[in-house]
Amino acid sequence: MHTALRVLTVLLGIFFAFQGIGWLMDPAAAAAGLGMPLLDGLGRSTQVGDFAVFFLAAGATMLIGSLPDRRAVLYFPALLIGSAAVTRTIAWAFHGADFAFLFITVEVVTGAIVFATARQDA
Repeated sequence: MHTALRVLTVLLGIFFAFQGIGWLMDPAAAAAGLGMPLLDGLGRSTQVGDFAVFFLAAGATMLIGSLPDRRAVLYFPALLIGSAAVTRTIAWAFHGADFAFLFITVEVVTGAIVFATARQDA
């Protein structure tokens, strides 16, 4: 079980890191993948910068936290990604956003896997 969680966390880390790179290399495709248009002007700066760093930081800390004796680092991406599910739900409940079931599910499952990996015995 321990090895499976660690392998899943590494794979998720790679996926999230590549998502971040995608925001830097082809932001229009990255935006489309998340169901949004690529914005213009300052909006694009914020969109590309914030999404790239979200995915790069999550991916990098998943990979770092998967190293021996670095599990505590995994609490950061677990909190970051799990909180995204919470804030998406708030956007739906209070701000008229569509309920993003697929994205919320991915964030809850990813956060749970990464949290479980952080909590496992060495």
